[in-house]
Amino acid sequence: MVTDSHVKQLVKILIGAAWLDGRIQPEERQYLHQVAQQSNVAEDPEIRPLLNELKSVSSNECYRWVQEYLGDHPSQEDYQGLIEAISALIYSDGDVDTEEAKLLTRLQLLDPAQTSPKSTHNNVLKAIQKLYHRWIDQQS
Repeated sequence: MVTDSHVKQLVKILIGAAWLDGRIQPEERQYLHQVAQQSNVAEDPEIRPLLNELKSVSSNECYRWVQEYLGDHPSQEDYQGLIEAISALIYSDGDVDTEEAKLLTRLQLLDPAQTSPKSTHNNVLKAIQKLYHRWIDQQS
């Protein structure tokens, strides 16, 4: 079951991810406003200052929010939803920053479907390959 606080936490994570490269790109800003409106949290007192860039978000804060959102034993559904939402944000501006790639790599390590360190390593490599393939395709 998706709760309002769960949705709000996801939007906060997306805003934090947009700040990872030091500034929110126009395409990211548009995506964030669209998600916040669709999720009915754009006017939330906690979300509004973040969404309107009145307060920046540090990378540590973003990673803390990710950990709070997923918890110690995330469900595959929560994990997959987070990966998809962050990927959509990251690809919205057509440029994958190093810090954004690091976030995706860290998220791959948290995949609840992982069973061994070797498969974790392989999945991280696959995720990085997919990331760069998408980026290259967008440049074509």
